[in-house]
Parts: sequence; structure tokens; C-alpha cells
Amino acid sequence: MSLSFKQATLYVTLLSIGGGMGWLGNRYLQGSNNLETGLVLPVVRQQIPPYPSPPVLENRAVDRSNPNFIAEAAEKVGPAVVRIDASSKVANQVPEAFKNPLFRRFFGENLPQPEERLKRGTGSGFILTSDGRIVTNAHVVSGTDTVKVTLKDGREFEGKVQGVDPLTDVAVVKINAKELPQVALGRSDNIVPGQWAIAIGNPLGLDNTVTVGIISATGRSSSQVGIPDKRVRFIQTDAAINPGNSGGPLLNDQGEVIGINTAIRADAQGLGFAIPIETAKRISDQLFAKGKAEHPYLGIQMVSLTAATKAELNKQLDSNKITLDQGVAVARVVENSPAQKADLRAGDVIQKVDGIAVNTPGDVQERVENTVVGKELEVEINRLGQVQKIKVRPGAFPLSGSSAGG
Repeated sequence: MSLSFKQATLYVTLLSIGGGMGWLGNRYLQGSNNLETGLVLPVVRQQIPPYPSPPVLENRAVDRSNPNFIAEAAEKVGPAVVRIDASSKVANQVPEAFKNPLFRRFFGENLPQPEERLKRGTGSGFILTSDGRIVTNAHVVSGTDTVKVTLKDGREFEGKVQGVDPLTDVAVVKINAKELPQVALGRSDNIVPGQWAIAIGNPLGLDNTVTVGIISATGRSSSQVGIPDKRVRFIQTDAAINPGNSGGPLLNDQGEVIGINTAIRADAQGLGFAIPIETAKRISDQLFAKGKAEHPYLGIQMVSLTAATKAELNKQLDSNKITLDQGVAVARVVENSPAQKADLRAGDVIQKVDGIAVNTPGDVQERVENTVVGKELEVEINRLGQVQKIKVRPGAFPLSGSSAGG
């Protein structure tokens, strides 16, 4: 089919425009590559902000691409986790009815006598040093001087209980051995809820059991945990902890020990508690050195101020009425205690200990616990609206008597 003159003219024109554009494009590319000089069209580049780098976790050598990092942590620590079998003699109590004088008159010397029975228990522990220093829970070895220690490789040793501290539930055992596997200690003062938590122990007699979870909370007071007679700020975890786990290590994701598994609440599931490793190390060092641990105390009972507690305390106080609405109030001062000697009084509101602000009775107790018996301690109080600074020399906590919390 023949093209008309107008169609031909239009076709040639389009070819010319296309060719010109192609020539310009070619010249541009050649010029931009410095192959020849000529007209170079400016290139506009959009400024794209850099993609933010992911946060870097300090002191983390864990390979996050390795799905078996928990297994590696457990494998590294497992050989240093031991089983502790303890036995102690317990006397059966005679029923109260048989203590009645009428029964004694009737039966004479034939009254039933208390009988001793052997109480056996199994717990866990871990090796601190290659020469056989082991840390565990006080309640695991309570009432006995020697225990049987079994290593993961099957070796058995007789262990000597060298010290027990009921207030923190920490105890130490020594076995005669050398070149033993030992744990690496981490830190618990920088852990946060949501981090990995790995527990190793011998629950229900099942040796070297590994469970995993997260850190659920930190700084739980002993009263919150349900054991108010202890002086510990516990780590809470949901890693499964069962009878027999007591005394075993709680690990971070690097296989470092951050706590000692200890308390279990029978009325709850998925709740376990551990003694922070800093507390355990401080107490165990004292137990190995002196056979006992000293706990500084002031001799006061404290309460967090609320509208209700303020009103109740002010009813009991003849003087020194509380004027503040929040803080840590002294509810009672123990007679002949360091607090009484320093003139601390019921109704005082503690604001700082050793220059550090405190908000709860647990904060006060922790500050006092971290001091030294006999060393002067400054306590800042509010008394009748006036701020005062009182110097107190903490004494050694009387294990057999006072129920004072600080």
C-alpha cells in the first residue's frame, strides 16, 4: 500500500526527532563517562537519609544467627553444676496429749519417747573455683555438716559444709579436688525483664536438667516472694524451677551465672526466684573466710507511707507526728539497737541513706545491707517537717532474735 505525501512527511519527522533524542542521549552518556567532551545534562540525585543501624548490645558475644546458643550455654556450664545429697537426723515430736501430767502419772516411765529419723534431700549447686569451692542454698544443706556431691561426669565426693547463712539462703560446701570445671560469673545489676534466662539443676532427681525462659522481673522483695524472713532482692523468672533445682545456677544467654535458683511459690505456676549473683558472691566469700556472714542492721521497722498508714501511725504516736504523705516511715525502733543509740525515732521519715534517695523499706534495707558493721552511716530523715542528718553505726543482725527489718 503506498503512503500519501502527508503520511510520509510525518513518518520522516518522527524518525528525525527520535534520532535526535537518541543522539543527545548518546552524547550525554559519553560525556558523563568522560569519553568525550560535549553537553552534559545535570543529574539530580535524591538525598535519602541513611537507614538507622540496629542497637548494639554491649558485652554480648552471642551469635544471634546460631539457633543453638542456649544449648551451647548449657553445655559450657553443665559440667560445673553438681548434685547435692544431704541427710540430717530429725526427732519425731511426741503428741501434746502425752505431755499432760495425768498421762505421766498413769504411764510413768512407759511414755513414748521422741524417735530420731533420717531426713534426706536433694538439691543443686555449682562450682565456683577449680579447687572445689561450691555454692548452694542454705535450706539444701541445713542441719548437716557433710553432704555427698556428684559431678556431671559421675565422680562423687564428700563435701564439707563450711558455712550457712539463713538470712540470704546461701551456703558453701568444699570438696577436696583439683582442676575441676567452674562457672563464669556474670552480673545481675544490669539485667532487665525480657532477657533470656536459663536454669540448670536436678529437679525431682533428674540430673542436669535445662529449662529456659525470660527474666520476668527484678528487685522483688522477700515479702513479695512470700519469705519475709530473708534479706534478698530476688530475680523473678518464668524458667521452670522445681524441687531439686534449689542451689543451681540461673544463667544469661552467654552462659554466665546471674543468680542462684532458690524460692518456689507452691500456689503459683510459672514463677521462680533467684538470689542475685552479687549477693551470693558477697555472702559466700564471707562464709568461706569466716564460716559466717555478718549483716549490718539499724534496728527499725519500716512502712511505706500511704494515707492509711500515715493515719494509723499518727494514732499510735504520742509525739513526732508524721507530716509527709509519702516516703519510708519508721514504725518502731528496737530497744538498745544502733538506731535507738543514734536517736532515730518512730515517726521519722527516711529520705536518704548514705546520700542515696530511698523510696521503699526494701531500698533502705538494701542500702544498709551494702554497708559494713560498725562503719558510720548517714541517714537523712524528715522529722516534724524538718530535714535532719543522723549518723548511725550499724550493728550485726541478731539472727536469733529481732524481727527488725533494717
